[in-house]
Amino acid sequence: MIERKGGYISDKAQLFEGVIVGEGSLILGSSKIGAKSFIDSNVVIGYPTRKRIKELQSGASDKLESEGSLIGESCLIRSFSVIYERVMIGNRVETGHRVLIREDTEIGDDSIVGTDTVIDGRVKIGEKARIETGVYIPPLTSIGNRVFLGPKVVFTNDKYPVSSRWVGAIVEDDVAIGANATIIAGVHIGRGSVVASGAVVTKDVPPGVVVAGVPARVISKKDEYERKKKEYESTYTTK
Repeated sequence: MIERKGGYISDKAQLFEGVIVGEGSLILGSSKIGAKSFIDSNVVIGYPTRKRIKELQSGASDKLESEGSLIGESCLIRSFSVIYERVMIGNRVETGHRVLIREDTEIGDDSIVGTDTVIDGRVKIGEKARIETGVYIPPLTSIGNRVFLGPKVVFTNDKYPVSSRWVGAIVEDDVAIGANATIIAGVHIGRGSVVASGAVVTKDVPPGVVVAGVPARVISKKDEYERKKKEYESTYTTK
């Protein structure tokens, strides 16, 4: 049984068994929402692209259409999030509040997108990614599986703003990037590496190392980082 609580659901949309749509939410176009997903209040799924809106404003189109978005099974989309058309979200994906995901973005299964994060379109994110509060990810960025992005991490895609050439950063699998780090356009971060909080990454990062500083430089191997982490965790006691 599909439970619907107010809002608007397009006649073209498909909502599968057990979907709940909160009050004031809009499900536009040919959106598909997988079984047991929870769409919180005041969410928009399938928001039209800027091009469509401009065509309507100019009179080139007499109707605002949407291709809709694909939301997988058992997802949780929290209130005031906006997901544009042509977004593909896998199963068991969870967002915080006020998340913006623009068109042609793909997010893999079991990923988390934190509150106030902006994914600015044409982005690919793998499975089991964990994106914390307030992250900014611009077009053409590619993020692998099991990647951690700390609060307020910022990616860029223009080396000489404002230029006509965008180059996305690439983050391979199992990378961890600390809070407030900045990743410059075109940088490639190798598998399993760690970027320290506050670092500014201006050059490619090899696999399996730790980088820190402004500009970021290699300070240790990942093995040393893991040893320190285990030592740190071993001193933790619960009260």
